[in-house]
Amino acid sequence: MDFQRIKESLPSTPAFILDIEDIINNLAVLQSLREQCGCKVLYSIKSLPLTRVLELAKPIVDGFSVSSLFEAQLAHEILGEKGNIHITTPGLKPEEWNDLRGLLSHVSFNSLSQLQRFSDQAPSRLSLGLRINPKLSFLKDHRFDPCRPFSKLGVDIDDLAGSTHLDQIKGLHIHNVFSATHFLPLIKTIEKLRHYFRQDLARLDWLNLGGGYLFTQINDLKPFINLVNALRQAYQLDVIIEPGKAVVDSAGYLVTTVIDCFESDGQTIAILDTSVNHNPEVFEYQRQLELVEHDPKGSYAAILAGCTCLAGDVFGEYRFNKPLKIGDKFIFKGVGAYSLVKANRFNGYNLPNIYQYHASQLTDIKNYAYQDFRQQW
Repeated sequence: MDFQRIKESLPSTPAFILDIEDIINNLAVLQSLREQCGCKVLYSIKSLPLTRVLELAKPIVDGFSVSSLFEAQLAHEILGEKGNIHITTPGLKPEEWNDLRGLLSHVSFNSLSQLQRFSDQAPSRLSLGLRINPKLSFLKDHRFDPCRPFSKLGVDIDDLAGSTHLDQIKGLHIHNVFSATHFLPLIKTIEKLRHYFRQDLARLDWLNLGGGYLFTQINDLKPFINLVNALRQAYQLDVIIEPGKAVVDSAGYLVTTVIDCFESDGQTIAILDTSVNHNPEVFEYQRQLELVEHDPKGSYAAILAGCTCLAGDVFGEYRFNKPLKIGDKFIFKGVGAYSLVKANRFNGYNLPNIYQYHASQLTDIKNYAYQDFRQQW
């Protein structure tokens, strides 16, 4: 990507740039996985539900993973009658079930209570499953850990193993990692599932391994391929994965401009025309984004801060090779997932305009105006 050309081409900032080539390359990794082990791939649209992304994924994936009625409606609009739509969510609403069941191919109920309340109303073509909590934690931060104490996500594996509930379902769903760059958690989780359920797994039609693995950042995919091949051979079931961040995170960039610059307690503060509210995980998880212009050995340090009145609207300290000035443009990278989908207009600041970058061309695909803000309120 030609960062300088992008800065010069943009009529205004903040701007979200979607690198189409990067998404295509990420999808190619998943397509290769399908070919090597026969797993089924769903794009988890909660990470970035832009229709441009869904259209790119549609020819390559087996369908979409969704978490709500709106996501299911969007997935169905893109897929039509071709492809699977698989939902799992703690927030299944009785008043939405009638609409949902007409859109879905698979449902992983989050609890035994959900299974009891909704399974009798499911059409015969809908494949029913349960999300289970394997009670294996691989994350130190409870905010990310689906297997945290008192978890709301999934049926306790001890409550399900050996029960009659397996007679009511066709599949199991697991998801107990976040941004994993190796497969040891998955290997250990599958070992536990096989120990608990043994040949009962052969009674199932599918096993959904969930998301959370950054397949495009893992150099050795053989452990995953071998694991899927072993599962399919032993139990004659479909093995499903539903990556989201792995598809879009590296493809997203946020371009911003310095609109003020001053000293505070001896430190340079640069106010940007964007905000952590355009990427809320920066504030939620105190995450510092990668910046294209950052040089760890740079002679000039500055705190990059957002433009809202929130004191904590701060991206962090970065270093540069020259003093900052008003009008400088910077590019945050690796913000494709969980940024736009969580972004808000706090203080009335507009959302970033959205562009796609493809074949060295920058194309405007979505922008927002005052009327969008006005209609919201």
